[in-house]
Amino acid sequence: MDHILGSYASDDSDNDDTAATADAAGKGGNTDASASKRMKVASVAPTTQLPAVVAAPDVAVEDLTVYRYMPGVTTKEITHNVPYVDLAKPLAGPANPFSGGLTTKNTLTGFVEPHSMSDFSFTTLQRTYHNYGYTVHPNADSELHIVGDVAKWYNQGGATINDKVKKSDAKRKRKGMGDPASVDGSYLGPWAGYADEEADASLGAAGPTDEQKAAIQEAADAVEAATAAPAATATKPAVTAATADGGSGDQGAEAPGKEKSVFHGKELHDYLGRTYMHVPTDIDGVNLNGEPGGQECYIPKRLLHTWTGHTKGVNAIQFIPKSAHLLLSCSMDSKVKLWDVYHDRRCLRTFMGHSKAVKAIDFSNDGRRFLTASYDKWIKLWDTETGQCIRSFTTRRVPHCVKFHPGNDRQHIFLTGCADKKVYQFNTTTGGVVQEYDQHLGPVNTITFVDDNRRFVTTSDDKTIRAWEFDIPVVIKYIAEPSMHSMPAVTLHPSHKWLACQSLDNQILIYSTRDRFKLQRNKVFRGHLVAGFACRPGFSPDGRFVSSGDSEGAVWFWDWKTCKVLKKLRCHDQVVMAAEWHPHETSKVATCSWDGTIK
Repeated sequence: MDHILGSYASDDSDNDDTAATADAAGKGGNTDASASKRMKVASVAPTTQLPAVVAAPDVAVEDLTVYRYMPGVTTKEITHNVPYVDLAKPLAGPANPFSGGLTTKNTLTGFVEPHSMSDFSFTTLQRTYHNYGYTVHPNADSELHIVGDVAKWYNQGGATINDKVKKSDAKRKRKGMGDPASVDGSYLGPWAGYADEEADASLGAAGPTDEQKAAIQEAADAVEAATAAPAATATKPAVTAATADGGSGDQGAEAPGKEKSVFHGKELHDYLGRTYMHVPTDIDGVNLNGEPGGQECYIPKRLLHTWTGHTKGVNAIQFIPKSAHLLLSCSMDSKVKLWDVYHDRRCLRTFMGHSKAVKAIDFSNDGRRFLTASYDKWIKLWDTETGQCIRSFTTRRVPHCVKFHPGNDRQHIFLTGCADKKVYQFNTTTGGVVQEYDQHLGPVNTITFVDDNRRFVTTSDDKTIRAWEFDIPVVIKYIAEPSMHSMPAVTLHPSHKWLACQSLDNQILIYSTRDRFKLQRNKVFRGHLVAGFACRPGFSPDGRFVSSGDSEGAVWFWDWKTCKVLKKLRCHDQVVMAAEWHPHETSKVATCSWDGTIK
């Protein structure tokens, strides 16, 4: 044991112990034995040469405030105490953003510091910025921080919305009127003009400047050149009409006279010389010449046929009046097609004459003519049997709807609602506009005749309904409520007593067609999703059922009396724009959709 302890002793400790022993020997003899024992151990140690054992571990001597030690992934031990910040530091990438003592989040996206500011002060700064274009930064402490137009802030002296801003522009100073008693022409009176205005020496009064004179002369030369040019290059009139054999028209649309139609059948006439306009009489159980609504109707249950031929979405369909043995459709592929409802159920004729999508169609009372309205700003009158374009009309505005006058003695009159907020009344004989109805504040979407065709009702994007006396451009009934939405599709009930209006808040509203045009609050049809589309509602011929398409490709059926949903049919892949009931069938409905099919 003494031998092992001797190896811990260093040179300095031996010297100290030797000196202590000598001192003890000098003081007394009691320490002789221990001194001799130590001398013996000291004399043995150099002869064995055993390795020294150090109990203290190795310690790094680097300054930790300057040197940041990053332990590796495979490091098992470290030689100094590493701070927690270094232990949590990532091996690569940005620094830990939460190492700076970020306060715990008090909102979903982070921490919001409390800030004290009165509502009045904040509203003042906000309104100042909205009206003047500048304001003081609300978080600015001592330094003035201007947000927005600094130059305007400087010119107005930093005024807020609550301060009165003095207008710097003074009124223009007028020249003296002169002496009324003067006879030499120096009296100018109220025609003296302003002091900063140049005077025309020849007139003795205020006149235009040289720049204004040059502009006036340039405009006069342009008018003279236009007058001397041919009529074809003259300024466009407000309303033009063109016949099928040519004429003036809008250069941006399909030129009139280039319309054509294609007959898809084998022969236009049968062995008796009849065309497809002849009403078939060989349909079992259906009298196509009878009165519509004479039979009790039911809700359809299965698909009978699908017409395909349009390359784009179908906007509207309409059965030919009275017999309903033909079906007319218009599409966004700029084409109009006529389909056979019975027999082969094929496309009979395609009418081509528009350069853009066709928005609306309407048959005359006898079905021998029909109108088409397109986004190319043209309205065309077609012959159903021959396919010839009889006449073209335009207002140089996009027509949204078109409607023949229902009276048999006024089949030469039709109305159209356009994007310029007006309703135009055309005469197909003369080709001109005979009346304008200008009261709406938005594009006109629908036109519906009521009250024995003495009045008509229009709806618009301005979320109002207006009733007019025919041929009198004065509104007789104005319906506008804060809760109303736009109604882009309207259908008349078979009894002619009610109007079904498709509201864009996903419900069908019913209005009476009497003098008051009152909303029937107990008759509201809900459940479908229109989602901004102009889905046209429909009625069964006997008036028992209400139908409408929706934006998801389904057709909904409601009971007219109870307003309950009776059935929902999945018919198309895209929005169903119209669901037209056959007037002589008990349960046959034609639907059109933006998927390009008719069923």
